[in-house]
Amino acid sequence: MASSAQPGTGPTEEFRFPGSRLGLPEGGPGSVAGWGRRLLALLIDWLIAGLVASVVVGKPMWAGGNDYNTSHLAIFFLITAILTGLAGGTIGHRLCGLRVLNLKSKDVPQVGLLGGVIRSFLICLLIPAVIFDRDHRGLHDLAAKTVVVRR
Repeated sequence: MASSAQPGTGPTEEFRFPGSRLGLPEGGPGSVAGWGRRLLALLIDWLIAGLVASVVVGKPMWAGGNDYNTSHLAIFFLITAILTGLAGGTIGHRLCGLRVLNLKSKDVPQVGLLGGVIRSFLICLLIPAVIFDRDHRGLHDLAAKTVVVRR
């Protein structure tokens, strides 16, 4: 049986590296960010939200408790939604040399507040953030039509 695919357009050619299907470079600025930097940025943002929650609740981070945990998650959500939507990345993203790009419009690189809210809400649910595709885009990135790239 003859294949209708043209040479050079098979599945191995379509996907050469993360981001190739999105038109992103293989390496350097603008390429899809690796998992190490992304996890470090998430940890930094979680710690910053914890420090802010400690001040709001009046308890140290290590004291925990239900009121602290709820405040911690709510503050994490607010910080990531606002900063991602309006500034293109969180403090953790900035420190790790990352940026969140809008794939809906090449003219407007900002994600927008709605995109930031969608993305942050799904990260807070955790499961969508750990299910991802070949381009290293989790369900949160797919829903918000974003990608995390190196700065």
